[in-house]
Amino acid sequence: MAYPFDPKLKHHLLIGLGLALWIFAFLYFTEPLDVSVFSQSEKLLYLPGYGLIGGVCYLVFLPFQYFLYKRTKPQWFLWQEAIFLLCFCVFAITVSRIYYLTVIMANDINPYTLGYMLSSIYLPALTTILPIIIIARYAFGKYKNKKLEATKIEIKGEGQYEGLKLFQDDLICIKSSDNYIEVFYQSGTLLKKTLIRNKLSKIDEEFEDILRTHRSYLINPLHFQQWKTENGKRFAQMSHNILLPVSKTYQDSISTHINSATRG
Repeated sequence: MAYPFDPKLKHHLLIGLGLALWIFAFLYFTEPLDVSVFSQSEKLLYLPGYGLIGGVCYLVFLPFQYFLYKRTKPQWFLWQEAIFLLCFCVFAITVSRIYYLTVIMANDINPYTLGYMLSSIYLPALTTILPIIIIARYAFGKYKNKKLEATKIEIKGEGQYEGLKLFQDDLICIKSSDNYIEVFYQSGTLLKKTLIRNKLSKIDEEFEDILRTHRSYLINPLHFQQWKTENGKRFAQMSHNILLPVSKTYQDSISTHINSATRG
């Protein structure tokens, strides 16, 4: 199941900073375990350390997040989100336990056991802190998806519910087929085709970056790979080994446009 995800580092830096502040505020105002016996100066001395641990642990785990993302890019799935959050929580709890033993209780021979701290502070704290992380990550992911959706083009059909929305970079070519058009596009690494009731001339007028190579074909020059000549006829080879005819009427304009794009 796909899950909203934003890979931008600056947004995760904000989450890390917010997490550090939230943990400090949680400990300062709820005063779990022996925090209530700390003086004001001790609270300000020791509690920011827990906040820093939470924020830094989140940032330290980002390379692991990007490792998971690389496996399924450009999509992010719910199982990846769950694995990342689980590993982060285990790591953060481990580091905070070390901080408790080596800093908070450095001169005390009777620290709380790990089991007691898990049940009395770590797990209750996670029920308050983890939802903040989940909401922040989800919100940034939804915002990114919304911005991406706004960049899509829509190839409309004559029917009320006909049409196709896609990123222009994914569009490869469009073929006229009687009263319909066949739209060839890529989805991830797959080649897909959708049949829409419309005229090629209308699409040609609507999208200036889509070029006509033949009375029956339009191409997206971003997917042009090379020219081919067979039996004296010229063809444009596109992504996914799609071979399209180029009529003499359009050869010069197509060549000029593609050569210009290549030089740019």
